[in-house]
Amino acid sequence: FKSVTFEDSLFKNCVFEDITSLNTYFRNCTFVNTTFYNTDLEQYKFVNSELINCTFFHIRTGCQISFDDDYSAYWIYFVNFLGTLAVLPGNIVSALLMDRIGRLTMLGRGFTSPKP
Repeated sequence: FKSVTFEDSLFKNCVFEDITSLNTYFRNCTFVNTTFYNTDLEQYKFVNSELINCTFFHIRTGCQISFDDDYSAYWIYFVNFLGTLAVLPGNIVSALLMDRIGRLTMLGRGFTSPKP
């Protein structure tokens, strides 16, 4: 499932372990004696929910990748292609200099040129 919304649910003596959920929310839920281990379930995902004797261990923080509908394989490859295309002018200049000056001369100048 991409996302789940739990409404008016009771979770008693449950263990939530190794859960990554970007758009999962709990609305008007009650948690009793529940353990959350290695999850990204933060406080804002519990809307009007009651947590009774619950413990949280190793909460994941930061930005997890969201593969919504706008992250298709086309866009991932297209952005990668544009990044590769940006390097092309440098590769052409490097090849031309290598042809004119020579590989050993370029290596020698690269090692002996002063550092800025």
